[in-house]
Amino acid sequence: MSEIAENLLNPADSPERSREKLLKIVDVLMRQVEHRSNEHGAAYAQFQRAAMLEEQVRQRTADLEYALDLLNVSNGCLADANRELELARRNLANAIETVREGFALFDHNDCLVLFNSRFSTFLPDVRDGLKEGMSFAQYAELAGASPHLDLSDTDTAYAWAARRMERHRDRHVVFNVHVRGDRWIQISEHRTADDGTVILQTDVTDLVLTERETRGRMLDDQAQMIRATLEHISVGVCIFDRERRLAGVNQRLGYLLGLPMSQVQAGTGFEIIYARVQGAWSMSGSMTPEELSTWVFGVPPRAPITFEMGREDGRRLVVSAEDLPDGGFVMSVTDVTAERQAMEELTRTNETLEARVMSRTLDLEDALSKAERANAARSRFVAAASHDLLQPLSAAKLFVASAEDGVESEETRGILSKAQNALASVENILSALLDISKLESGRSALDIMPVPLGPLLAQLRDEYTPAAAAKGLDLRVIGTDQVVESDPTYLRRILQNLISNAIRYTDRGRVLVGARRKGSGRIRIEVWDTGPGIPEIEQQSIFQEFHRLGTSASASVGMGLGLAIVDRACAQLGHPIHLDSRLGRGTVFGIDLPLARAWIAKQPGSFAHAEPVDRPLSGLIVLLVENDADVRRAMTLLLEKWSLMVISAENGEEALDLLEELEVSPDLMLVDYQLGEGMDGIRFIENFRAIHGRVPTRLVTANRSPDVAQAAKLAMIKMLYKPIAPRDLEAFVSAPPSPRD
Repeated sequence: MSEIAENLLNPADSPERSREKLLKIVDVLMRQVEHRSNEHGAAYAQFQRAAMLEEQVRQRTADLEYALDLLNVSNGCLADANRELELARRNLANAIETVREGFALFDHNDCLVLFNSRFSTFLPDVRDGLKEGMSFAQYAELAGASPHLDLSDTDTAYAWAARRMERHRDRHVVFNVHVRGDRWIQISEHRTADDGTVILQTDVTDLVLTERETRGRMLDDQAQMIRATLEHISVGVCIFDRERRLAGVNQRLGYLLGLPMSQVQAGTGFEIIYARVQGAWSMSGSMTPEELSTWVFGVPPRAPITFEMGREDGRRLVVSAEDLPDGGFVMSVTDVTAERQAMEELTRTNETLEARVMSRTLDLEDALSKAERANAARSRFVAAASHDLLQPLSAAKLFVASAEDGVESEETRGILSKAQNALASVENILSALLDISKLESGRSALDIMPVPLGPLLAQLRDEYTPAAAAKGLDLRVIGTDQVVESDPTYLRRILQNLISNAIRYTDRGRVLVGARRKGSGRIRIEVWDTGPGIPEIEQQSIFQEFHRLGTSASASVGMGLGLAIVDRACAQLGHPIHLDSRLGRGTVFGIDLPLARAWIAKQPGSFAHAEPVDRPLSGLIVLLVENDADVRRAMTLLLEKWSLMVISAENGEEALDLLEELEVSPDLMLVDYQLGEGMDGIRFIENFRAIHGRVPTRLVTANRSPDVAQAAKLAMIKMLYKPIAPRDLEAFVSAPPSPRD
């Protein structure tokens, strides 16, 4: 049935035509049903089918009518849209037509979409060839071939079109083109959001002409300024063009060369002017007339040149020449007569002064040499005197120490104690003088290393607590775990002097020693006291030798060398000193030190003297090698009082022979460093160890030079400095044997 309906109904028919066909079909079917109702028993069934078919046709008809209505509405909307589009297109065309510049729009495929009548009006032949849909490449080729486009002599239509396409690749580009009639057109291209291209063409002829006129006026003004400047400078100037003709000159040039201005007129050739000058002036220096001519007539670029000209009357001119951008050159002439005369006079004066300076220099060198020799002699004298004095001083201390053990009278003990104190004072003074001598001569070798402050401050506290207690002072030392970089020997010496000074000049109250952080990477050790204070006028002079303040009852005890040593040692170590004092309230000294960057912990107590360890001394053999008879006798006497057996010798050779003869090996050795003309103490100890092995040994010397200390360190020999303190000697002989001795 559906196939019959499809054959009867044509889809191309209009809804009205389809409806007419359906009504006819229904009418025919109804007549057939009525005609056959009496003939067949199945007529009723056919009628039902016809009724159903009619209902379906009616439904389809209603659907077709609805679809037709929708189609009519859509057609109406489409018609309205087409009318609006056409209106918008006309409005856009009218709008771009009102634009004063030439306007064109290319789509994302670089095809021309629309343009106004002013587009390419400066190229009439191109304007006639424009049409919608043409590519940008076709447009560029068409414009490049236009005879109205003003191309340079070396340019071609193909090259212009290629450059136009190259610029077209940029998103934004602006450039000018020159066309016939001396007109200039500015072309600007800009990309749209959908990757299209908008081109604007603007006539900028008036702007270019105005700019030319302005530039011309500026050039005229500049030319006038240049002419005025040339006339007011003290240098003669002449300018030549590329044909070597005079283009500009000032009156100063004619005056310097002795030429009237009528002979240096514009347009005159260089060779004519040079011929007029050559008769009166001669060239000097490395430049010759031939070389100058070669330079002038050479091909640019030319290197700048400078030469001198002289005249018989003594006048001197310096001439400089340099290229100009247009192929010409400029020459300047300067009168240096006065300068040359002054230079000659200055040369003569310098020769006289040099002779005088040389004479004075020789005198100063001689005086300096004498001063250096005197200073060296003084340092050697101080060192030698200190050594020679320390030898008997050491013997005296040992004699006094040995005498104290056998004295029962309190009065005699007091006298010996005062003698021991006097000897200690002499020792301190000699050590201070020796330190100052080393610091002044610069011979003190610094051994910078990490120094833990805790053990050092603890030792100083134990050392000075009795002295503070004797004066009724409260000495407080604040512990710290900080580690600084310094020379441990000199740092200890610095703090000893500061603490002893604080105790000496403080009659009541307390002395405080501590360390505090000062910024990043630095620490300050401070010594506070409650003494009378230092007047501001004296705060600089207290660091001088033998300068003492009479503000304390104990001030006369010292010699005024402590702060001098502190000042020189801190200067060599690079530790700044700070002083703050208030009269009647006290004084604080501060020393700034850098914190150690890395530190390997040392054994506890490395900065303290080894405490004596009780052990039986009776029967121990001590080998004493000492060339000074008094020191040898005093030390032997003291050691024998401690029940030690002493084998003494004057030098190393005698000691080795004595040990070989006695066929004994000592338990301890005390060896002086300076043993006369034979081997020194270090050499003897090395020879002894090669024969008998290692025993606890101390190198005894009054020589505090860094060379001796370094040599002993390399030989792994520990040292005792003269004058030897009995407690240090007792600590050595009482200590248990150690493989490191």
